[in-house]
Amino acid sequence: MTSIENNSKKHNPIAIWLYIGVFMLLFQIVLGGITRLTESGLSITEWKPITGFMPPLSVADWQTEFDKYKTTSQFQHIHADFTLNDFKKIFLWEWGHRNWARLMGLVFIVGFVYFLVKKKFKKDMILPMVVLFFLGAIQGAIGWIMVKSGLVPEKLFVGHIQLATHFVAALVLLAYTFWFALRLSVKPSSYIMNKPLRQFSLAILVILFIQLTYGAFMAGLHAAAFSPTWPDINSMIIPHGMFKDSPVWTNLFYNVTTIHFIHRGLAYILFFLTMIWVFKALKIEASWLFQKIRVLPALLITLQIILGIFTVIFSPYGDSLVYFGVAHQAVGILLLLSFILIVFILRKEKA
Repeated sequence: MTSIENNSKKHNPIAIWLYIGVFMLLFQIVLGGITRLTESGLSITEWKPITGFMPPLSVADWQTEFDKYKTTSQFQHIHADFTLNDFKKIFLWEWGHRNWARLMGLVFIVGFVYFLVKKKFKKDMILPMVVLFFLGAIQGAIGWIMVKSGLVPEKLFVGHIQLATHFVAALVLLAYTFWFALRLSVKPSSYIMNKPLRQFSLAILVILFIQLTYGAFMAGLHAAAFSPTWPDINSMIIPHGMFKDSPVWTNLFYNVTTIHFIHRGLAYILFFLTMIWVFKALKIEASWLFQKIRVLPALLITLQIILGIFTVIFSPYGDSLVYFGVAHQAVGILLLLSFILIVFILRKEKA
């Protein structure tokens, strides 16, 4: 056990600060989902880290930003009928997404400086803090690279690979921050020594990461609307054309049919694995904390699948894709956090 974990009560204020960061990151990912599904991501065509926090303040400023957006292929091919008021709606989603990121950076930096001045950090916390800020900086850079991928001729949206990279980087940052907070707040009395169940949990966690990545592919390629049917995929259980592209491996990343099939298939696999996991977890002697959370994955995976089905079925109707899609994503992230907590509690050897 590290000295960080030995002093959970002493470092509680730092843990609270990190949990605030976890909440802000979760909200930022949800905002990112809204931005993607409302096609708002390309509405701001420039990256101004300092001055960009201010929105347009006059009609002339709004018109200037609108004129910049008019140069994009997305406007010319999809939103050519947009009025200035239509543009303002998508602009404000992207502006909110970027400014929430700025606010997160401010919260992390101010907290870091405060705890550093107050000498609250132990030496073994410094490296994790450096890693935390590095991951945050990388995430911001990936975000702009993602936007740039859609600001080229004949590109109507940001690249789905870039989108997935941005999303996965956000998940890594979220998971790292959450794990760090757990190290500072969960008491050793909550730990359970059960190597087999921990390994099973890790396996589910890996599959869940892959599933969430394919969820980002789905969002980037508008794949839900490609097949708004369930349980079949456009009247087929195993759809045609899953391996039509060459080389074959590209179908895993660029073929909408294949991506849709994999995303649904992984959902079913995760459901059955999670139910087996809960059955096993209910049979072991557990700490108070583990007793409270061990059925949570079953509830979340069930809700996740229901929301996924609704997202697909109702995707052609109005803003249903946005509502169900964002809820589907949010529950998926909560499922991820639940398994991270479970893996943290389960130990392969005595702490």
